[in-house]
Amino acid sequence: MKKKVLVIGHKNPDTDSICSAIAYADLKNKISQDIHIPKRAGDLSDETKFVLEKFNIAIPEYIQDIGTQVSDIDIRRTEGAQSSFSLKKAWNLMRDLNVSTLPVTNQDRLEGIISVNDIATANMDIYDNQILATAKTSYKNIIETLEGTMVVGNENDMVEQGKILIAASNPDTMENFIDAGDIVILSNRYESQLCAIEMSAGCLIICTGVPVSLTIKRMAAEKGCRIISTPYDTYIVARLINQSTPIDYFMKTENLITFETDDFTEDVKKVMAKVRHRDFPVLDVYGAYHGMISRRSLLDVQKKGVILVDHNEKSQAVDGLETAEILEIIDHHRIGNLETITPVFFRNQPVGCTATIIYQMYMENRVEIEPGIAGLLCAAIITDTLMFRSPTCTAEDRNAAENLSILAGINIEKFADELFRSGSNLKGKSPEELLYHDFKTYSVNKVSFAVGQINFMNADDLQEAKIRLLEYLNTSFRRNDIDMMFIMLTNIIEESSELLFFGDGAKEAAESAMKTTAFTDALQLKGVVSRKKQMIPALMAVLQ
Repeated sequence: MKKKVLVIGHKNPDTDSICSAIAYADLKNKISQDIHIPKRAGDLSDETKFVLEKFNIAIPEYIQDIGTQVSDIDIRRTEGAQSSFSLKKAWNLMRDLNVSTLPVTNQDRLEGIISVNDIATANMDIYDNQILATAKTSYKNIIETLEGTMVVGNENDMVEQGKILIAASNPDTMENFIDAGDIVILSNRYESQLCAIEMSAGCLIICTGVPVSLTIKRMAAEKGCRIISTPYDTYIVARLINQSTPIDYFMKTENLITFETDDFTEDVKKVMAKVRHRDFPVLDVYGAYHGMISRRSLLDVQKKGVILVDHNEKSQAVDGLETAEILEIIDHHRIGNLETITPVFFRNQPVGCTATIIYQMYMENRVEIEPGIAGLLCAAIITDTLMFRSPTCTAEDRNAAENLSILAGINIEKFADELFRSGSNLKGKSPEELLYHDFKTYSVNKVSFAVGQINFMNADDLQEAKIRLLEYLNTSFRRNDIDMMFIMLTNIIEESSELLFFGDGAKEAAESAMKTTAFTDALQLKGVVSRKKQMIPALMAVLQ
């Protein structure tokens, strides 16, 4: 079977993260046998939405956690039993399937479960000789359990009243204990059969397959008494007949412990540890019965295969990564603290954009780039290099963007203007949306810090955003569970940034890293536009 592999960028994704994930999934689908699916680990910015809409590319599905789920388990497709099944039929089905629990379903809806323990309890602890009537047992179940045939009567009728008894005494004595509706087990004694019919028995069970006389048949039909013939002797019939009871009388219907296909296995383990059930029903996302799992099922969980693009920091990765199988990493940032259990394909190049690396991989594999994908890759390079203004930009980035623009049929200068305007129009955005527009977290020497970056086309929009962010972060900074926070407000046209800082020691760290003094509530940084090359290395050096 083809394996599904998720291709995903970092949390709070920027345009490069999203576009590179889509493009690399496209490339891998053309050069490998597996199925590669692009995903996203956060909301899209207006800039990224603009790019996807322009090139008519679907938005990748959001995934919050890639931990193993019930859907990654080998779910046993045990067919659901009907609630009308007899205990014996359910037992035989369990034996044939080698299972200890059966789901009871109505079409695709779970009604309950019946276990080996429930059947054992019914056989060993039930001494009620009226159980068939109490459970509204069908005569069809009795016939099936006793491997008999209906001689007189309708097999679809239900046992409505009466007890079960064995006609072991003479007719004179039988008259004293046979009541209307009783099920009488007997053999070929004509007088006993006649007595039971005259006493309004509900059903005669004739053992050992002996013939039933025409007179008895006629009299039974006239009195509404059913007759069942079975090849079993009286002893076997007496042992088996209670097993014709429908399982809906014994099955569990309340407080059922079920799981859904999208439940995470870590949560499943916690539930299973608290109960002693052997098997558990699984429902799909629509609530329909899907199959069964057990504790043993958790021993063979298929980890999700994942390819990371545009990041290699654990703090930036989608939740649940520690339970996934990392297959590849394609990135252009510093090598962070991400660890893998086995060797992986890791391509990291000092270029301005991950999309540049993916373009090169298309060329290396001699795979044609479709116009829409070319547009995505070109857009990613333009935004990540700030239209080649960033110090991270290389000749490889410029060459890739120029070639991609031809394939996409766009004018770079005109498209870049549209692109930056779509991303810098932040009016109407909440302070929280502004903050997480492009936000990454890092850790060094047990100090956790975050650096966000927001790009603007003019100084007025920058100052308006700055005021709103300061008001918001002065009261809510501690909610982010980090030690320091730095926000770069970058003016693309002027190629400069204002750096906001929050947290104990953040101001001093920023001043030391950027070798300047903050005279107001921000550092004024001329010529600083790159978080990756100008900001992060400097902060890391200071904090180390």
